[in-house]
Amino acid sequence: MMEGYTFGNTMWAGHWLWMLVIAIVVVIPVWRICQRAGYPGWLGFLMLVPMVNLGLLYFIAFADWPADKTGARNG
Repeated sequence: MMEGYTFGNTMWAGHWLWMLVIAIVVVIPVWRICQRAGYPGWLGFLMLVPMVNLGLLYFIAFADWPADKTGARNG
């Protein structure tokens, strides 16, 4: 019945477009949060890595922010 189906044939082209949109929607805000906290913005890309994204959230939530130490506020 389903002998001719492979994993590649079950993926539709729109899937990758949605994955890109979701990645952009998630990475851009986290990039800005990292910058405002005083960390490099590229850390936002870690949100795309499963389990590492949870570690990043906890790190940002509980670490001392360099921006607080310098008094710099990127309001």
